Amino acid sequence: MSNRRSLTSGHASVIHDVARWLGVGEGVGERERVWLCTIVETWGSSPRPVGSWLAVSESGRWSGSVSGGCLEEDLLRRTARDGPTQPVVIDYGITDDDRDYFQLPCGGRIRLLVEPLHSAEASEHIAALASALDCREPVVRRVGLHSAPELEPAAGQPGSSVYFDGECLEQVLQPECRLLLIGAGEVARYVAEFAMAADFEVTICEPRDAFAEGWGYPHIPLNRKLPDDLVAQHFADPWSGILALAHDPRIDDMGLLAALTAPGFYVGAMGSRKTSEARRLRLASLGLDQASLNRLRAPIGVSIPSKTPAEIAISVVADLIAARHHLRAASPSL
Repeated sequence: MSNRRSLTSGHASVIHDVARWLGVGEGVGERERVWLCTIVETWGSSPRPVGSWLAVSESGRWSGSVSGGCLEEDLLRRTARDGPTQPVVIDYGITDDDRDYFQLPCGGRIRLLVEPLHSAEASEHIAALASALDCREPVVRRVGLHSAPELEPAAGQPGSSVYFDGECLEQVLQPECRLLLIGAGEVARYVAEFAMAADFEVTICEPRDAFAEGWGYPHIPLNRKLPDDLVAQHFADPWSGILALAHDPRIDDMGLLAALTAPGFYVGAMGSRKTSEARRLRLASLGLDQASLNRLRAPIGVSIPSKTPAEIAISVVADLIAARHHLRAASPSL
């Protein structure tokens, strides 16, 4: 049985943990043995989708997830006791005892590829993969049961997928989705908090002195450049989202003009229907064509009776998650 399904986010954080454990780029020091576990197939209900990663080290450190916790515990024990020296396939949920012991939901089954990353060649592969994701370059990763891992640029649409034929795993991996939130206010603060918890990379754009100097959340990056400059320099790829949350046309419109002509996966603006219609007329008068205006999500977020900053943020992040899923499901042919 073979399948192709969309991948979730979070791969970059796992790979960076693996690189650190392997001592990539350090040159000296004790390096750990590491195993990368990838869900390659599922049947029935599964707590994590195909393509999810769990990395474990010989000292018991772990990163990522392939289940609700039961499989992670078993995989940590397996690798500590007799971690494989070659890629192997492991099935969970095949027997009734499996399902009872591991508490897999609804009789589901999960197949994993467990891949050792011990050699110098494997370290070079991980370093190249981390570098590609840092440079926001989509890549194809291939791992065979009897061959060394390979990496090459991914061509075509900006989607992610996984394909396993029983002998070779092929993943298309894309950069993490990142967000530029224009305006440092309470809504932006909650959007940032919820979006970061959902594996988005977030930057606040705030060129206004009073708001920037009063920003009290140092764990959320704030950049004081003008929004159109930031869009052009760092948020002009298919994995970027731009949200106008300042309620100030002087900076919101500036960012939207740049964002609506860039290939980002999400462009939205906060405001009522009346405010949103006035904004569209204003942007049209500044030269935006109808096709570009049609990309604007305004009022922003999913339609729920949201009033407080936190409620508005929940509606916005729910819409962002749906847009990211659509982006990742738009998979190129392999």
